[in-house]
Amino acid sequence: MEDAINALTAAQLTGLIQQKKLSPVEVVQAALDRAERLQPELNCFITICGERALDEARQAEQAVMAGRAMGLLHGVPFTVKDLVNTAGVRTTFGTLAYQDHVPDQDAVSVARLRAAGAILIGKTTTPEFGCQSLTRSPLFGQTRNAWSAERTSGGSSGGAAVATAALIAPLAVASDGGGSTRIPAACNGVVGFKQSNGVIPHSQALDVYGNQTYVTPTTRTVEDTGLMMQVMAGEDPVDPWSIGVIKPDFEAAARAPADLQGKRVLYCAAPPGRPVSADVQRAFDSGLQRLHALGAELEAFDGEGFNIEPIWRAVNHTVWRTRFMDMVQARPELFSETFRRQVESAASFSSVDYQRAMFDRSALFHKVQRLLQRADFLAMPTLTRTALPIDQDLFQPIEIDGRQFDDLRSHWYPWTMVFNMTGHPAVSLPCGTGSDGLPIGLQLVGGFRLDADLLRASAAFEAAAG
Repeated sequence: MEDAINALTAAQLTGLIQQKKLSPVEVVQAALDRAERLQPELNCFITICGERALDEARQAEQAVMAGRAMGLLHGVPFTVKDLVNTAGVRTTFGTLAYQDHVPDQDAVSVARLRAAGAILIGKTTTPEFGCQSLTRSPLFGQTRNAWSAERTSGGSSGGAAVATAALIAPLAVASDGGGSTRIPAACNGVVGFKQSNGVIPHSQALDVYGNQTYVTPTTRTVEDTGLMMQVMAGEDPVDPWSIGVIKPDFEAAARAPADLQGKRVLYCAAPPGRPVSADVQRAFDSGLQRLHALGAELEAFDGEGFNIEPIWRAVNHTVWRTRFMDMVQARPELFSETFRRQVESAASFSSVDYQRAMFDRSALFHKVQRLLQRADFLAMPTLTRTALPIDQDLFQPIEIDGRQFDDLRSHWYPWTMVFNMTGHPAVSLPCGTGSDGLPIGLQLVGGFRLDADLLRASAAFEAAAG
């Protein structure tokens, strides 16, 4: 019975709870039991909030039995990446420097989920301050892929994706600064959605105007992503980009139309000079065929001018150096060599380099806008190969079909950083498996602030998989 409960989606759970066919206590206990059982193998949690979660579940059960009004996610368990603040629950940012930090306030997204009745069961693993696409840290070790203990979970929301894929909880709050939701979603075969800038308020951004990071949903189904967005989205005075943004009905959008008739999709496997494994190419071709079968008109684009890792790094690493330089210099022993190296690497960037990168970022936005004037969506592989080996380092070459490539970022996920910088919505959807049995993701990109349209297309793509 417990495993059957764990396999249910959030949408299914809410219906059964409201019909009094399942108790929130049963649901939350099943999630906690599975988390405790799988934690030694997967290592996807930093903190599990068992006692608190069960107390909230008992209160939720009482509300059901008393016939009180219920929120959209009443009694549904969820997890939160340990970069995102949770009131009264330890939030470490994945680092020894904050291992005992307990916020006194929820992030806006977390507060909204809790107000809708969702129940926090734990904080999921992330590398130090989300600094890389491999989820490991001196604080907790490394998080293993949900499908293979020999492979990475991806990152930096590796714990969120693994907890979701491993059927621990159906909903996960993640974050994405360069692909950190979509990369682990692709590695673990779940849905990772990075919304448009401002759609879900970001209450922890230090640079609210130049921010390129997003607090995001990770789920197993597009329908559940729609439920999370319905709750998390909507303007808040803390985030200037959210003010005045109209919230559509994301819940309805995630229930698929029958087809993509009349829609146009531009596609590209990789920017020029970037590799794509044979497995990923096959899965991508199959995904394109599925889009075509749904009625979409397909057209290739050449990918020229999308070598944007240097732009992303000039912006992102300058931010990291400004935030963390004093901390690293004062207590270098608290941080991994990988983290220290990234903070130190930004020492060579001048203010002119940073501002030039911001000009390039604006030009990149216009470039993507021009593509989306010709089409409704863009399509590309989320990653150029399946999950990397568990002992992979950010600064080591990666192997793709027997060939070695330097610069992990630009060769493993050349397409994810683009849309952090431009603000367009992008989602990684499961799109088959490789010959190694590991998941492969397809990335779909929609028009700026047209997140509901992207959800509709994603739901149609998912439904067509059968």
